[in-house]
Amino acid sequence: MSDSLLRANSGVIARLGTFSGRCKEALFSVKAFRLLVRLVIAYTVLSVPYWLFFASDRYVSNAIVVVQRTDQISGPQVSLPPSIAGLGGATGPNSSDQLLLTQYLLSLDMLEKLDAAFDLRSHYSGWRHDPISRMLFKNEPIEWFYQYWLSRVDIEYDEYNGVINIQVQAYDAKTAREIVEFMIHEGEAQMNLISHRLAQSQVDFLTNEVTVTHERLLDDTQTMIDFQNHQGLVAPETTAQSLNALIDHLEAQKTAVQMQLDSLPSTLNANQPVVVMLRKNLAAIEQQIAQRRAELASPSKKTLNYTVEEFQRLQMQVGFATDLYKTALSALEQGRIDAARTLKMVSVLQSPTRPGYPVEPARLYSALVTLLVGLAVVGALKLTESIILDHVD
Repeated sequence: MSDSLLRANSGVIARLGTFSGRCKEALFSVKAFRLLVRLVIAYTVLSVPYWLFFASDRYVSNAIVVVQRTDQISGPQVSLPPSIAGLGGATGPNSSDQLLLTQYLLSLDMLEKLDAAFDLRSHYSGWRHDPISRMLFKNEPIEWFYQYWLSRVDIEYDEYNGVINIQVQAYDAKTAREIVEFMIHEGEAQMNLISHRLAQSQVDFLTNEVTVTHERLLDDTQTMIDFQNHQGLVAPETTAQSLNALIDHLEAQKTAVQMQLDSLPSTLNANQPVVVMLRKNLAAIEQQIAQRRAELASPSKKTLNYTVEEFQRLQMQVGFATDLYKTALSALEQGRIDAARTLKMVSVLQSPTRPGYPVEPARLYSALVTLLVGLAVVGALKLTESIILDHVD
């Protein structure tokens, strides 16, 4: 009996210990929630006056630009916005240029040029500005400086209209406008530099091709001249034609002599001087014909027909090299013209504005949003605290 009583008492003590642990955990959770509530309230109470009275004024300069290429100005054209043209499988003619300019304006290279021109580190870290919106230290690492700069610049490419919107924040109106003007000028210079490098590489390639084809033409021409000198013939084809004409003439003479022989009386003795003379003439003519035909064509490769064929092949090589040289020269001239015409101009649709009123920060809006968010967070924490207390009870 005593053992059962002890067991019952020990079970009650264990339950009481468990309940006490849960109460301590709940009490600790409630304290943590209350601490969070106090922190949120303190943050809200401090933030609202900051937005309304202490935040430094920031001026915003705006500009709208578009990249145009001089080699595309070939008359009036109807250009659709990229979003509409894309429905038909087409793309904007300058969309790649716009995107390249956008990326360059947001690049670290542009920031370094701006810092060298306007000393942006000193401007954005001035002690006269509030410590929350300014850059804390002038000599911050470039990575931190770049992240801060991205919070003060907004460059957006409008795909529908095909233009670039530029917005820059600074602590005075003059600096904001000068920064935007500098960015537009440097952006145009960089776009032209890229175009000129590409065009120059094409011109260099074409110049090399002209040199190669010219050397090939000279080599082929010299080979043909050496062949002519070796054969002792300026125009082998003309010589072959003359030789054919000579063979035709000898064939005509042979026919005439043969007719004279055939016209002699059959009773005439073969030893008669006339017969002997005609037969000698016929044999001489046949020998001449055989010799000329041997010069013109024979199984060996030292005949005139082989010389003509080899000369024609060399002529074809020279003609082909000449055509290549002409084509390379034409391409080089066209490449130089295109290089001179390939210019990119950043056309300013809206000049950089000189703000007369600091639109940043949006004081009333930021204060109201901070207050509403603070109240919402406090309400959520209080609700969570009530749920925990209800479970404990």
